[in-house]
Amino acid sequence: MNRRGLRDDDCVELDLRVRYAETDRMGVVYYANYLIWFEMGRSEYCRQRGFNYIELEELGYHLVVAEATCKYRKSARYDEVVTVRTSLHTLQRRSICFRYQVLRKGPGETLVEGETKHLCVDAAGRVKGIPDPYFTYLARGLPIHDSYG
Repeated sequence: MNRRGLRDDDCVELDLRVRYAETDRMGVVYYANYLIWFEMGRSEYCRQRGFNYIELEELGYHLVVAEATCKYRKSARYDEVVTVRTSLHTLQRRSICFRYQVLRKGPGETLVEGETKHLCVDAAGRVKGIPDPYFTYLARGLPIHDSYG
């Protein structure tokens, strides 16, 4: 366990090479693209926990983003390889919070840190509990909060 009470292996890493289309004229990654990389990390996190996000949608559930934060520390540049590290911060019956760290591959220096909070909603937009077995897949090895988010 680490200081946050989460297992050290709860992190999922995804390596990406910065594409030219993701940069501005100076070759620096455009700030909004980090949120796209967060989404890619989230999808990979779910896959490595045993399901594809599309399965939830096919059942009529969506994990909508309710809040997103991003702290920019250093710039990524065209053609660099970065690692998007995704971990589950909190999991409640109706909400979930992911944390992200974007690192420069090799030296491992932190470029960006962020967080997204999601609510589980049905097709009509009503807040619902995350259905089993998906809640169980996500909860693997994490302390569960019984209160509703």
